[in-house]
Amino acid sequence: MLVGVCDFPGSYAFPPVGYGGIERWLWAVAVGARAAGADVHLLGPGWLTDLENDWVRRPVRLEDLTTGSLASRELRNTGYDLLVVGHEYPSLPAWTRTWNELDCDVATFQHSPVFQHTDAAFDGKRSRLYCYSPEMIERYADHQPIPELAVHLGLDEEEPPAVAGDDLVWLGRIDEEKAPHIAVRAAQILGRRIQIVGPVFDETYVRRHERLFSAGHVKRVGELGGPAKTAAIRDASVFVYTYARTYVEAGAAVFGESLRAGTPMAALTWREGTCAEVALCDQTGVITVADPDEDDEAAAELLALSIEQAEGLKHTEVQEVGMHRFDPARHFTAMSTRPC
Repeated sequence: MLVGVCDFPGSYAFPPVGYGGIERWLWAVAVGARAAGADVHLLGPGWLTDLENDWVRRPVRLEDLTTGSLASRELRNTGYDLLVVGHEYPSLPAWTRTWNELDCDVATFQHSPVFQHTDAAFDGKRSRLYCYSPEMIERYADHQPIPELAVHLGLDEEEPPAVAGDDLVWLGRIDEEKAPHIAVRAAQILGRRIQIVGPVFDETYVRRHERLFSAGHVKRVGELGGPAKTAAIRDASVFVYTYARTYVEAGAAVFGESLRAGTPMAALTWREGTCAEVALCDQTGVITVADPDEDDEAAAELLALSIEQAEGLKHTEVQEVGMHRFDPARHFTAMSTRPC
């Protein structure tokens, strides 16, 4: 099978060295495709040039091609069986025009809970949309979504054997939607130290919760990538997961990242059917479903109980389950197989 993994215009490289959701997912698909025995081409100028030493890199984007041009004919003659792309592109006329000339499948993963697709974007067979959770499946039911756990990888983030860590860790973008202040308060209730990893997306939010974020039990390290990011997760005793009441988590990279590193998770959710529910099991984490009408303090107290329970899980078992459930080759095989 010949697979083209497409980049898109953005502020992050492919693959990113730190934060970046869809970019990390596309890299995981490329790695997984190769591990599953497929031939892989990295399509688009955003892929790191260093990858040319080990990958076929073609700096062309389908939406930039003119019908009948030499570049268009060359792409068609390459003979792709499958293109993997960010979720917006099957609804982009310029992209789909070129794709239709290639006579190949396209697969994508829904990484946004709000993006609106065109009616004809997916047929469930030749063009396929994959979603993480029951609530995402329900949101995109008109497009025949297929349930699947997303896998995300970064450069040089291979996980060493699991260890029983010490402090707590929270990782993600720091803003209102991700609500890390609740994780910080839960750690404070327990008298535990917590490391906050990730870029600040909303300075106003950070200032509003400055008393918590500047407390002595909190270590803010900013955005990490590569071995430093892996170590921050692996060396923690529990990964603390939070998000805001009205936010819908679509892709949830952190579940795979934490479990593959062998770190159990304590997850705060506000309803049933979320990513946490499908990503975690009794061996890998503890989920608490809080009442959205209760205040942050009540939610933090519930989360603190989940953290205490998650600390009893075995890191080696967490990693074993995580490596299986979030295996890039398994993920690619699932996405590259047409439904019966």
